[in-house]
Amino acid sequence: MRERREASGRRDRRKPVSTGKRIRLTDRDRRWLRLLADHGPLPTSFLLEFAKGLGVSEKRARERLTDLFNEEETAHGGAYLTRPPQQFHTLDSRYNQLVYDLSEAGKAALKETDDLPPSPSLSGPWLHRFMTSAITASIRLAAERRADLTYIPEQAILRRANATIDVSLEWPEANGRALQKVTLRPDAIFGLEYHTKKGSRFRFFALEADRATEPLTSSNFNRKSAVKQFGLYRAYIETGVYRQHLRLTSPMIVLNVSSDPKRTDRLLALAEAKLGGVNYQLFQSWEAFAPPFRPPEPNLDLLEGNWQRAGFSSLHLDHP
Repeated sequence: MRERREASGRRDRRKPVSTGKRIRLTDRDRRWLRLLADHGPLPTSFLLEFAKGLGVSEKRARERLTDLFNEEETAHGGAYLTRPPQQFHTLDSRYNQLVYDLSEAGKAALKETDDLPPSPSLSGPWLHRFMTSAITASIRLAAERRADLTYIPEQAILRRANATIDVSLEWPEANGRALQKVTLRPDAIFGLEYHTKKGSRFRFFALEADRATEPLTSSNFNRKSAVKQFGLYRAYIETGVYRQHLRLTSPMIVLNVSSDPKRTDRLLALAEAKLGGVNYQLFQSWEAFAPPFRPPEPNLDLLEGNWQRAGFSSLHLDHP
């Protein structure tokens, strides 16, 4: 079958075209599938970084990703990867690196050899879900480069606790008299195991990816806002609800990643004003997710860089 091409003569990157090549999954392929199942959609640069050390050149790895997207002659009824169409809804998308996600055939392949199912579907608009994936995968990539850290994926935590990521909390209405049940759903959760001379230590994290699309405050009970999230996490963490929910004994920290440094400053000021400072709410900016859209390279500073706290000294995630 001839390849579909754009008007420019370039190969159309949006639609798969099978050449009839038979695809048999390798260990590297299955690692990519597992990473996409754990995190969600990821750019090519992330998948290539995770493939380093597996004995293949970057060129061959790129070609393999292309095959896993295009070729449908597989043991599971179709190509193993997709390219989410939302990445092409931007000016000059042809110059961006490609973003991949798991197909139904990819999920079927994982079920055969991996008893850890894919993580729950990420919620919210696609760009928000993509930002969440890039954050958690960046932290995992940085951790995997070190012998003293092990990344613990979301689904491993949920499976151990026999739980879902959602948790129901009581929250007062605007009049302050009536309590209503409100669902807290972090954008993601994960853990880090720190290998120290005195044995393993653990921290667990709830992630809030902030693209400045939600208000800082709102009088609408049903609307998400930064102040409401601060309050819900206070109820979740300070009262120990997270320990019962996820069957944890180690501390939990909330990571707030904003696409705008000025927004980060406002969130810090708001946390100090409303909570009087709080040591488990951490803040950092990642400007790559500000408009215009362009898939980023991995951000290792999310693990190794400086996280700010309202009313407390800064913190580095890679230190136990």
